[in-house]
Amino acid sequence: MLEAVIEEAAAQMPAMPSNTTVVVGLSGGVDSAVAAWLLKAMGHQVIGLFMKNWEDDDDDAYCSSRQDWLDAAAVADLLGIDLEAVNFAAEYKERVFAEFLREYQAGRTPNPDVLCNAEIKFKAFLDHAMRLGAAWIATGHYARIRTEASSDAAGGRFYQLLKGLDRGKDQSYFLHRLSQDQLARSLFPLGALKKAQVRLVAHALGLPNAAKKDSTGICFIGERPFRAFLQRYVPSESGPIREPSGRLVGRHQGLAFYTLGQRKGLGIGGVREPGATSQALHQPWFVARKDMANNTLWVVQGHDHPWLMSEQLKAGQLSWVRQAPEAAAKAPTAIAPTPLSAKTRYRQADAPIAALSLSASASELLVRFEEAQWAVTPGQSAVIYQGEACLGGGVIEAG
Repeated sequence: MLEAVIEEAAAQMPAMPSNTTVVVGLSGGVDSAVAAWLLKAMGHQVIGLFMKNWEDDDDDAYCSSRQDWLDAAAVADLLGIDLEAVNFAAEYKERVFAEFLREYQAGRTPNPDVLCNAEIKFKAFLDHAMRLGAAWIATGHYARIRTEASSDAAGGRFYQLLKGLDRGKDQSYFLHRLSQDQLARSLFPLGALKKAQVRLVAHALGLPNAAKKDSTGICFIGERPFRAFLQRYVPSESGPIREPSGRLVGRHQGLAFYTLGQRKGLGIGGVREPGATSQALHQPWFVARKDMANNTLWVVQGHDHPWLMSEQLKAGQLSWVRQAPEAAAKAPTAIAPTPLSAKTRYRQADAPIAALSLSASASELLVRFEEAQWAVTPGQSAVIYQGEACLGGGVIEAG
């Protein structure tokens, strides 16, 4: 079984001389541990690097970095590889956490994992690994990289970012801001594997973290109450909660603490309209709009309320893996000649795109969907796909 897994992983990896030095980001989790084992099994010189990205209020109750370090060290010992710990907390606070707070203060809902990959895991970490003499870095992400011959006059090669073959674990959404230079030096050994295979390998090898649960969220929040954490950094002011008719139905605790499509934690229960049926009374409430100017939270009843549906979106802060989709770059109103799709959140099926256009300056993207999308949320990423290839995307500004 182990030999077959090695062959599957190697088949989608670039050709590499034996004993190539690869620095693997060992997080303490099972995915990065198996990625390190695969590279060593392929005959490469593997060095583990454990990144500490958060120090404020870092305790075992909420942030598991100490246990993660112990797990990473145990894995490195079993695999017989060197392990170094590096502290990127200052870089993380400046490049990721500061932006995270700015977005929440502006009423948007950011995705710090996207920024962390671009600024820390594939920038600060990559730079450090190159200083160690590495030819490549590797992580436990479920995604793939394919090298293609360029069709332009200069020739050469370019790198495509592809979805992981395990569609339930594909993480290309979080990696869409990676550049050609970053992809050229990166490896994703798990891209061709299923998560179930990775677990089986970990148990077969007797890895100490074989049964460890997957991490969720970001370390500085962990399992702590999100609202209580955010209140320490973002000023909040209570205000009215209203439904579409303008009727007051409750009070919110600060607009930063709510996101579009949110159902739980609104504290308003059932509210009966005059003459409303019992069925209407029991329909759940969802956050539909945030009026920052008037400090008002607007809610609607019913998952498919029109206020929750968007036929198009506008995105900025664009980043393309190679270049903007050709049709949009050449003609701002063009319908793409090949099918494109988009994700507006990680756990979402690809949504077919009817039309895509770039602004004249190529700084903004307008996407029109074939079918209206639910709870398109400013601050989240809109990521564009062409089949299995991730083309890039941007930060949603409006739905």
